[in-house]
Amino acid sequence: MAEIQRNRGAAVPVLFVFALVVVAFWYFNHYDPLKLFIVGLLISPLFAIAYLVFSYVGPKQSKLYGLEYITSKLPAVKKAKGHVQFKYKLLWTALIVVLYFALTNIYIYGLNTSQSVDVFASFRAIFAGAQGSLMALGIGPIVTASIVMQLFAGAKIFNIDLQNSQDRAVYQGVQKLLVIIMIFVEAIPQAFGYLVPDASLVTRLNGFAPGYGGFLSQSIIILQLFFGSYLVFLMDEVVSKYGIGSGISLFIAAGVSQQLITGSINWNPVSLTSAVSLINPPAGAIPKTIYILMHSSSGYLVQTGLTQIIFGVPGGIPNPIIALLGTILIFFIVAYFQSSKIELPIAHERVRGARGRYPLQLFYASNIPVILATALLANVSMWTLLFWSSPVLSHVPILGHNALLGSYPTAAQLTQFRISQTTPTGGLAFYLFSPNGLSDWLFPILQPGSAQAILLGHSPLQEAVHVIVFLGFMVVASIIFAKFWIETTNMGPASVAKQIMSSGMQIPGFRRDPKVIEKVLQKYIPAITVFSGAAVGLLAAGANLIGTVGNTSGTGLLLAVGIVIQFYEAMGKEQMMEMHPVIRQFFVGG
Repeated sequence: MAEIQRNRGAAVPVLFVFALVVVAFWYFNHYDPLKLFIVGLLISPLFAIAYLVFSYVGPKQSKLYGLEYITSKLPAVKKAKGHVQFKYKLLWTALIVVLYFALTNIYIYGLNTSQSVDVFASFRAIFAGAQGSLMALGIGPIVTASIVMQLFAGAKIFNIDLQNSQDRAVYQGVQKLLVIIMIFVEAIPQAFGYLVPDASLVTRLNGFAPGYGGFLSQSIIILQLFFGSYLVFLMDEVVSKYGIGSGISLFIAAGVSQQLITGSINWNPVSLTSAVSLINPPAGAIPKTIYILMHSSSGYLVQTGLTQIIFGVPGGIPNPIIALLGTILIFFIVAYFQSSKIELPIAHERVRGARGRYPLQLFYASNIPVILATALLANVSMWTLLFWSSPVLSHVPILGHNALLGSYPTAAQLTQFRISQTTPTGGLAFYLFSPNGLSDWLFPILQPGSAQAILLGHSPLQEAVHVIVFLGFMVVASIIFAKFWIETTNMGPASVAKQIMSSGMQIPGFRRDPKVIEKVLQKYIPAITVFSGAAVGLLAAGANLIGTVGNTSGTGLLLAVGIVIQFYEAMGKEQMMEMHPVIRQFFVGG
């Protein structure tokens, strides 16, 4: 690889900002020289990357080419040289899913799970992880890196053409590097604020390095989080290149399916410390309904039992029947839209009578937009919590402890409302926080007098605004990410027109010209993209408002259904490719 041309003067502003950050750590935390040196060592790679980007003055227009040498050296799973048989793809897929479940049950060494706070508690379903395990960050860093890259590419900040194979290769390489950065960006603030080290480990490390036990134990936790998260990234690549579908999608579907099953048929009582009773029925929606119907008197059933069965209140009884019905309804709606297509007639330019149809699914952008929208919400939740209560970030000017960004419960509110430390009570974080079922928003609005603990001190009008803002954000954000997604994955009108032309096909009645075909596709693809984004955003938000069994969240449910359907279709496609080499050439082009 030729030596990359650089402007050495770019090092001056990068070093200046690096020095400011180190001084900020010293000012807010009063670190001694050794700790300050370690902090500088940890954050120095980020500034080294910044220098490589800003100093690039080579022949390529995009500054991302300054990272080409590093990205080419990153660990990656090599693509298969030939065709991978269906049985081996199925085997690799199954092995990776089993490994995923195994890793969710391997807990972080040296972590005090009873005192740690799960920052992503409300987003566990889509982050495909388990609190306290090596999978604690799940797919969060991967999805966040994708969001950042798409936003930058969509805003033309990278000045990169994704139609060009070289530019696309650099884009994908930088995204891999950004995944590594995001692992540390999400792991470090949590390890130094919400993931509490075990006291015995701190004591042992203090014996080895007096005064540094806590710091070293937090560093050990960060390294374990990095190992688990990067393993998820590599597992996703294995599935993509040697398995069926996407690893990320399979991890989400596996976690959500587990929650759906336990939420529906779990016969253990809601509180495991007490015996099964009418006030402590089985947690699963179906066993709970059967138990209450069999053990209730007619008076209790009319006054309380039906409310427990249908809505899950009072008493915070989980998995109401309305959530189960909502889950089933969402399943059928997604299945219907997933199979609905707009089919454009196409014909071969040379073979007379060879006609076909080019399908455009109504869910054209798939469920990716809602993953990105929910991941953005998760990052808003995490960073507002960090800026509110982190020992370091809460002192940052303007952003630190700013109630407009998001306020979180005091010790008195935790006792009064019986909520988690991660539940926002005000500010932007509150209005973007997802309600969970009718009992979380509709009943408090209709009966505010008996639901002050749910309203968190807000008025019914504020709660109604909260619901509208959350619903609007999910729809708008999903539309925006849908538009970005089709452009970054060569699904836009121009790319599809080139694909049709390269396959020797054309649209009957129109001149065989890429620009002409693109104009025809412009009538369909942008509209379907907007509809697709709006529909998945509305379905995910609507499922959250209705409630879901297993507390999977609407987004998790929507993703699981879509993923299972897509996985079934992918399996059918793989089996077809096994039939004859000609069919395989049609799908993979060789």
